[in-house]
Parts: sequence; C-alpha cells; structure tokens
Amino acid sequence: MLQVIGTVKGPGETGNEYRFITADNREVKIGEFVAYQARQGEDTLNILGKISARCLIDHLPDRIFADTGISPEAIAALVGFAYPNPEIYEVTVEVIGYFHPALGFINPRLTPDPGAKVYRVDDATLVKVVNKKQVGEIGGAHVGSLLLRPNEAVPVALDVKELVSTHMAILAGTGSGKSYTAGVLIEELLRPYNRAAVLVFDPHGEYGTLGDMRGHLAFQGDDGYAPKVKVLTPDDIRIRMSSLDYYDIMTLLPNMSDRQQAILNKGFTILKRHRQGDYRWDVNDLIRAVNEADTSEDDDGNPKIGSSAPAIEWKLERLAHSPYFDRMNHLSPKDLFEPGQVTVLQMNEISQEEQQVICAAVLRQSYQARMNTAKELVSAEDETYLPYPVFILIEESHRFAPAHEPARCKQVLRTILSEGRKFGMGVGLITQRPGKLDSDVLSQCMSQFLMRIVNPVDRESLKHGVEAAGRDLLKELPSLTKGQVIISGACVNTPVLCQVRKRLTQHGGETMNAPQDWQAYFQQHHQRDRTIAKATVARPRPAETVGGISIE
Repeated sequence: MLQVIGTVKGPGETGNEYRFITADNREVKIGEFVAYQARQGEDTLNILGKISARCLIDHLPDRIFADTGISPEAIAALVGFAYPNPEIYEVTVEVIGYFHPALGFINPRLTPDPGAKVYRVDDATLVKVVNKKQVGEIGGAHVGSLLLRPNEAVPVALDVKELVSTHMAILAGTGSGKSYTAGVLIEELLRPYNRAAVLVFDPHGEYGTLGDMRGHLAFQGDDGYAPKVKVLTPDDIRIRMSSLDYYDIMTLLPNMSDRQQAILNKGFTILKRHRQGDYRWDVNDLIRAVNEADTSEDDDGNPKIGSSAPAIEWKLERLAHSPYFDRMNHLSPKDLFEPGQVTVLQMNEISQEEQQVICAAVLRQSYQARMNTAKELVSAEDETYLPYPVFILIEESHRFAPAHEPARCKQVLRTILSEGRKFGMGVGLITQRPGKLDSDVLSQCMSQFLMRIVNPVDRESLKHGVEAAGRDLLKELPSLTKGQVIISGACVNTPVLCQVRKRLTQHGGETMNAPQDWQAYFQQHHQRDRTIAKATVARPRPAETVGGISIE
C-alpha cells in the first residue's frame, strides 16, 4: 500500500525539479526517496525522486513561540490548527526517473501535474532499484544500509565489477571512519562470492588486523575456500634495483644540480647498453656507469673524471645502505597478487621518498604485468605473469599524488587510472585531504565514498572532482557523523546516504586513548615508587666503624 505524504504544488526552479506540500515533517528528510505516478501510453510509471530541499511556509505566529508561558497547543486549537502538525512545508524534489531492470534509471521528462499525490518509496522497492547487486550475490559488496531507513531495512550492496574496473575514492576528514570503511570493502572483496586479488599500501600499519579473516566462518566457502592474508612489514619489502628508472633514483637522491642530473641520466643510458636479457645491476654498477659518463680526456689524452661523478657516487653510496633496494631479492607481481588473497604492504617505518619509489615501482610493474599478460607477451613461468584482474588500494593517496607538487607516483597513477580498465587493473584511493589530491587523478575515480568533511577547501574541491553525488548531498558533508557515507558513481544506481555496517574483523586504526594511557602509566609507576620507598625505610642502616670501633 502506498504511503502518501504530500501533494504536488508545481515545477521547481529547473526542469528536473518539482515541489510538493506536506504537513508531515518526519518523512521529508534531505535525501529521502519519494515518487509520483505518471502515464506514458498505456503504462503507469512510478517516477522516483530525491528530496533536495525543504522550507517552512505556514506556521503559528512567532510571538507565540517567543513567550514560553503560552501553550502552543492551546493557541493552535483556538485558531483551527490540528496540533501537533500546525506547520506546512514546501519540499523540493530532484527527479531521478523510473527504474528499468536492464538500463537503470530513465528520466522520461514527464512533470507531475499540480494536485498529484507524492508518496514515500517503500523499502522493498528501494532494495531493488538502489543496488546494482543484491546482498550475497556474486559480484556484490554489502557495505551497510540506507541511512534514512531504520533498523537496516534497506541494505546497500555495491557492484564490485564497476567498483574495481572504473576505480574508486574514499574521501573523508580525520576521524570520519575512512579506514574503517576501507576495511569493510576489503572484507567484502575477500568473501566467497568475490575472492578478489587485493593489494593495500598501508603507510600507517592500520590494516594488519585483516589477518582476523583467517579461520573466520563468514569468509569460508562451501568448496573449501578460505582467504589468504599476507602482511609484509618493512623488513619484508624488497625492490630490485634494476627495476628502478632514472626518475626513481632522482627521487632518492636529494639536492641534485643540473649537471649531476645530466651525468646520472647519461649513466643510465650506459647501463642500458650493457643490459642483456635479465641483467640485474646494483648501486656499484650505476656508480661505474656514472664515472664513465663523467670521464673525458685532458689535453694530453689522459682520462679525467669531472667533479659531478664523485658527488653522485657519495649520494649513491648512501642509497646502497637502504634495506629496501636489492640486487636480487624482489617483490614480483606473482608474490603480491592471487585471487582470494589480500597483501598488505606496511610502510610505516619507511621514509616518504622511499615510499614514493616503492609505490611507483610496484604500480608500474603490476600494470606492465597485466598488460603483457593480456597481450600474451609473457609465459606462465615468468614472475610478471598475472592472468587475472587485480585491485590496489592506496591509503593516504594525497602523499603519492599531491595536487601541486612533483611526485614519483603521480604520473604512474594517471596512466593506470586512464588506461588500467582495459587490462583489468583497478585502483582505490583513500585520503583525508581531497583538496591536496591531484584533480586529474581524482576525476578518474568513477565511484566515490564521501564522509564527513569540514574543511572548506576540501569541500570546494569536491564540487569539481565529484559530480555524481549532486550538490544537495555535498551540502550534507559537514553534518555526517562517524560511519555515515555518501556513495555515488558507477557502483550504485543512484547516490545514497549509507550507514557503514560493522566490521567482521578488528579495526586497526583506532585513535589512541591518551588519558587512559596516562592513568595506567601513573598507576604502574606510582605503585613501583611506593614499593621502593617502603623497602628503603624498612632496610636496617649498616654499622659505621671509627678507629676500629663499630658504632651502631
């Protein structure tokens, strides 16, 4: 049975809006789904819309509310108002359209007539029309429930195919729950109905708790499937030196003059001439190439090394002591990816420059592996053979693709985001400062998760980088609380306000409870000091000896 909540007044400011009048303030929340019926030929269409604004147009005189001694109920009864709803609201609705199972929402451009009834869309209908996939369906990801419907009445399930292939971004302020939401997504990707191949760049060491998936019943499949969780600490991270390029080395060597950069570039050219097959070089090989590049002949025909080579050699020798770059050991794509496995690269003890290079190298090799495998340029025995789609999640992505600064990862990310879809490589970006994230990178993410953002600069950047959410929902960002998210883009049929579900594994990014830790430290050390003090008082004083005579 349809629940009528208002009557159409007329069109709105744009051709895609209409207004209706209601006295039921409880059912006209911003973002709520409503509908009206319209005839198209012999068909009756239920045309859905979303409430975008409301205003009070008729109410009791303000003087009544100003005097706290006057009862509004009594006055309302005297003047003919039916209390407790003496207020009348004008509500603006943005039309979405009617739902077609194959095509999604279609806007027929049929405006409602004045006097047409507006009703609240029921829960069962929303479950069908909001979600591209249903809970538990292959390719679905149950991340939560519709925020405006109580008791999880309308679960929200995302389309993993669109989420992964068209890339995604989680944009939120500090403490809004972005890492928690990312954890929920990873859980869904590793459930038996998805079994994804996932890699997480973890600069803060927050995702190690995903190991709780091992042995958890919710992740067990009827065919014996169980997810694998590989957590790599900084001690486990190794990148082969010969997989780095000139710009990677430049990132690791600070304060290079123009001449030093030119000599280093020439040294790389010499290295490439020497490379045959799978030739693997290290820092010493590069030093020899740099010395050769900076060697000339003096007037007598004797070799002479310029001043740049020794300076570059000194910087390269410092690089040789880095534990993360090796001649032989290497994290190959085969080591990082496997369907039904999440690999977490914990980089919380690694410098910013080294994180940039590690991330760039892994992204570049993974992309090349997918591209070469798709083009059948590598065999199954090759370490770069990757015969399945992969998904990479990058936490604190504004560090790796900053808006107005050079960064080693930025160009690699731009390439993958624009071309990775063809080769089955998806990327997810997570940041608490969307205003500092490169706009070209952000604009390539076709699914967005927007959480509480108060900073006006960050909110302004979203107006240009995130079009799918709609301006009316973006206004809600400052008022969202922890765990509430606006989901928009390719993974859902229409933008929704969602309450993120509870994680199945423990969350590793909880804020430290400083007062509790202070109290615990004080109690522990205060008790120890008291024990020492008591022992000192109880200890007998040693006898003193003067002139061979013992004095007690």
